[in-house]
Amino acid sequence: MWNQFFLLEEYTGSDYQYVGKLHSDQDKGDGSLKYILSGDGAGDLFIINENTGDIQATRRLDREEKPVYILRAQAINKKTGRPVEPESEFIIKIHDINDNEPLFTKDIYNASVPEMSDVGTFVMQVTATDADDPTYGNSARVVYSILQGQPYFSVESESGIIKTALLNMDRENREQYQVVIQAKDMGGQMGGLSGTTTVNITLTDVNDNPPHFPQSAYQFKIVESVPLNSPIGRIKANDADVGPNAEMEYSVLEGDGSEMFGITTDKETQEGIVIVKKALDFEKRRQFTLKVEASNPHVDPRFLYLGPFKDITTVRIQVEDVDEPPIFSRPAYILEVKEDVSINTVIGAVTARDPDSAKNPIKYSVDRHTDMDRIFNIDSGNGSIFTSKPLDREMLLWHNITVIAAEINNPKESSQVPVFIKVLDVNDNAPEFVMFYETFVCENAKAEQLIQTLSAVDKDDAFGGHKFSFTLAPEVASSSNFTLQDNKDNTAGIFTKKMRYNRHEMNMYLLPVIISDNEYPVQSSTETVTIRVCACDKRGKMLSCNAEALIHPTGLSTGALIAILLCIIILLGKELCMNSRVMGSDHNNNNKMLSGHVW
Repeated sequence: MWNQFFLLEEYTGSDYQYVGKLHSDQDKGDGSLKYILSGDGAGDLFIINENTGDIQATRRLDREEKPVYILRAQAINKKTGRPVEPESEFIIKIHDINDNEPLFTKDIYNASVPEMSDVGTFVMQVTATDADDPTYGNSARVVYSILQGQPYFSVESESGIIKTALLNMDRENREQYQVVIQAKDMGGQMGGLSGTTTVNITLTDVNDNPPHFPQSAYQFKIVESVPLNSPIGRIKANDADVGPNAEMEYSVLEGDGSEMFGITTDKETQEGIVIVKKALDFEKRRQFTLKVEASNPHVDPRFLYLGPFKDITTVRIQVEDVDEPPIFSRPAYILEVKEDVSINTVIGAVTARDPDSAKNPIKYSVDRHTDMDRIFNIDSGNGSIFTSKPLDREMLLWHNITVIAAEINNPKESSQVPVFIKVLDVNDNAPEFVMFYETFVCENAKAEQLIQTLSAVDKDDAFGGHKFSFTLAPEVASSSNFTLQDNKDNTAGIFTKKMRYNRHEMNMYLLPVIISDNEYPVQSSTETVTIRVCACDKRGKMLSCNAEALIHPTGLSTGALIAILLCIIILLGKELCMNSRVMGSDHNNNNKMLSGHVW
């Protein structure tokens, strides 16, 4: 009986390696049986002596390539060719020897660990595998050790976990480490096989360094005319850390220039940019001092014991003089003047000064692009503005001009200021009718009948509202055929004074009306209302005025009557032409006769 054989791998002998022997209890030793082998490697890798049943391996075997071979054996009668018993299966196991060294999963590992880490901080884990049989002996039992990288790092022998082994490793002193790890089989015993790998370890930065100014003081110069928010200089505090740990925040702590200047941070360069916050004046102050602080916004509380993560420096700023243009006392001027003032009347003044220490004299002028009609002028020496032409508020209420102030010694240095001149109203316009009034009165009108309502307007301003009064002109007040009633609401009504009017006797009346505005000084005007006398129907609807038919009694319009008349003339003309052809010979006499008939 058989079920398995064992064979050592990597046989190095010159002869075939003996595996084992097959034998059947039907074999009497008389040579009547023969043994046959089939299955994995039969006849090639494994051969059998058919008479004795001895099995041999023809070449060296590798367990890592194939650890088990399954074969089948059979005993056959040589004469009959029949099996003397059923075919049976057996296996050949390849026994392991330590012929494989441990191999790491990577030739080179990369890892990182924060600087200043405590001893024993985990870095990474490396792993090596051994192709030998882990169930047979110690051939596949791997032990890790560190060949290079001490005393900074260590490795756990069983797990391959790499840890820090030295306290306070500083990235700023050394950033890169190369560690060599060995994996050895046979449990690390003498004669075991080994493999190595390299681990490149980088110390990552932590914020363990405060910022530091390389200079205790900085000096800048700036002209007084620099625009607001302009940069005037840069300062920078150094930090041995990198990335976010080296980011800076700058601030002004104190100093006589803390209100005049500020500082911002350039996020790309981590520089502090000193800027102007308020307008500078060399004549008022020429030097400023600031205390500027640089600090880390991302402070690691673990390292606060190292001290404050900030530094302070002094910034001195010197203001330099420039020739500045004149400065007006106001950003804009608003003047008022009555429209009835006489020419050359002073209506106000502007003032400007030279802000420089030289205090150069100023010359004033009007920008004629803003006063092309030359309505105003200015005294070049004292800035007094006066009229040079009459004003009319009803034509133009506001005049917007620009005044220029320039240094006499340096005319290029000039400034401009807007001057808004409001023309005040005086009562210089009389009221007048809203429209031209032409109305009519019916011949059959009754006495005290309203025939027209009048309204008036006034170009002048009335702060309390206009209050017009209406009266008939004195020359017609007593003799007029009409009366006027003032409604006390800036309107008036015209009424008939008698019953019945005759258009054949008087076909039109001209009624003069006086309108007053009750302002000071009182302005009044005489306006005329035209009243025609017309024929009307019983309801007061106008039919005709004077001799002209406005509406024909038949209902036909004037245009229709003219069209009918033209048709009659044409028909008469045709009839006369026909008669002239019949009458015959004396053409000239006929023409005379026709002419006399038409007139």
